[in-house]
Amino acid sequence: MHVAPILVLVAPQDIVNIGSAVRIAKNFGLSQVRLVAPEIFDPWRIEGIAHNTGDVIERITIHDTLDAAIADCVFSLALTARERTAKRTVYRPGPAAAELVSRTATGPVAFVAGREDKGLSNEELDRCTALVTIPTNPAYQSLNLAQAVAIMCYETWLARGGERRPIKPPRKPAEPASMELLERLFADWRRALWAIEFFKTRQSDHVMRSLREVLFRSELDAREASLIRAMGIEVVRFLGRKGLSLPPEALGPGSEPDPKPDA
Repeated sequence: MHVAPILVLVAPQDIVNIGSAVRIAKNFGLSQVRLVAPEIFDPWRIEGIAHNTGDVIERITIHDTLDAAIADCVFSLALTARERTAKRTVYRPGPAAAELVSRTATGPVAFVAGREDKGLSNEELDRCTALVTIPTNPAYQSLNLAQAVAIMCYETWLARGGERRPIKPPRKPAEPASMELLERLFADWRRALWAIEFFKTRQSDHVMRSLREVLFRSELDAREASLIRAMGIEVVRFLGRKGLSLPPEALGPGSEPDPKPDA
């Protein structure tokens, strides 16, 4: 995976937002967070907000100015929601992340987020190579600092190949249901539906054909099919325990032994 960009927060005012940004950084594989003149910095409280991020917190560096925070960077992007009259290169988050990641081949890169109440000043925006704007509802454009950071961190994770990380398979993989098992399931549910008089005003063949189609589309595995089959068997057994007489149609060929699904 590509080298991660650096997250720079300029004059953050709320310890909760710092903690949230640190947690998000670790979620998406960013190992360096730099703070420019934070109003408050308390590593113990930050880790209380962002559990198990001590390794990231230990690497946090504090800088007096944005210039100092990005001095070693070869490329930097500033997050802003404000329109600019000056001609600047402006990206949306996806292309911005792709550009950041591509630039890591030549040296450190960073994306910069500003104050919670007013973002980055014009002078601070001028210090960055390009701008990033997150498309939002024009009637309510302001994002919470941590929300904006989360969007960019996520996009950089994808740009570094995070989407190729395989989804964890089920803990107990099950084989597909066999046709023999499915036929037993259909027989048991036909018996159950006769038992509750579901077919009293319905064509049993039509209903069972529709049920077959629904369950075939579901592509049940063996565990799922056994569980659904057990439900049908239990309907008939329950009525029998209650002493209710079953219609002849529900007393067809006997069921197979009760399955024992891993419910």
